[in-house]
Amino acid sequence: MDSTPAPTDCAYWTEPITRDAQEVRARHAANRIAWNQGATRYAAELEETIAFIRGGGSNLHPIERANLGDLRPWCRVAIHLQCASGRDTLSLWNEGVARVVGVDISDVHIANARRLSEAVAAPATWYCCDVLDAPHELDGTADLVYTGRGALCWLHDLDGWAAVIYRLLKPGGVLHVLDGHPVNWLFDADAETLVASGTHYFAHAEWNRGWPTTYMGDLGKPVEEHAIKHERLWPLAAIFTALRGAGLAVELFGEYPDDYWDSFPNLRPEFRGRLPMTFAMLARRPA
Repeated sequence: MDSTPAPTDCAYWTEPITRDAQEVRARHAANRIAWNQGATRYAAELEETIAFIRGGGSNLHPIERANLGDLRPWCRVAIHLQCASGRDTLSLWNEGVARVVGVDISDVHIANARRLSEAVAAPATWYCCDVLDAPHELDGTADLVYTGRGALCWLHDLDGWAAVIYRLLKPGGVLHVLDGHPVNWLFDADAETLVASGTHYFAHAEWNRGWPTTYMGDLGKPVEEHAIKHERLWPLAAIFTALRGAGLAVELFGEYPDDYWDSFPNLRPEFRGRLPMTFAMLARRPA
């Protein structure tokens, strides 16, 4: 880990990209601790989430809905990797998926998800584990593997991730990922105009503390008391190559000005729409 101190107004430090399996696991384990802290915010909102799902609500993004079409005729089983507390997972159920499965590394997230699905009597199964350890009992069961919305940055082995997706899918099954566009890392998220951040697009990894105020905020404690977590910028080519390398056929790739959260909260209106905020990929396991 790089011991160079961060700027006084910043709570992140760059660190080397790793391909060492032991270090990958160590970074994922640290992220588990940090997400157990962060997921308490989701727990505080659980009653609202229960009411949302019980009322037929869906968090499915319009891009996802357009790319996947009507789920009811073809999607019996959807596996949501990095499912958090289950709101998006059970949105798939409300969209017509017959049975859903969620996998997440955070014990608190999975506990929340179980409470949620029990409250709404949803046909859902939940697994608390590293995504790289998704249970083999799920192999070949998914019509859809679903992931995204701030998920990929927490992973430090994309080839391993893609291999898991391949084994979870039925022949002919599809992966859909909608996530933040990696070009966003190249600009200062707090600026009013498009100001370069200096981030290395092809080789950026970091460890950090704290959460954006537009997301979870300070969780009632100083930043220095937050658990360390590790993030990685994955270039689009790396994502595409990992999926192809695992044996999946990428059938759709899109870049969009649409966001799924306010990632540049101070950006002036005249600068909005100039950057791709999100990307999507749909890939299929050959029949």
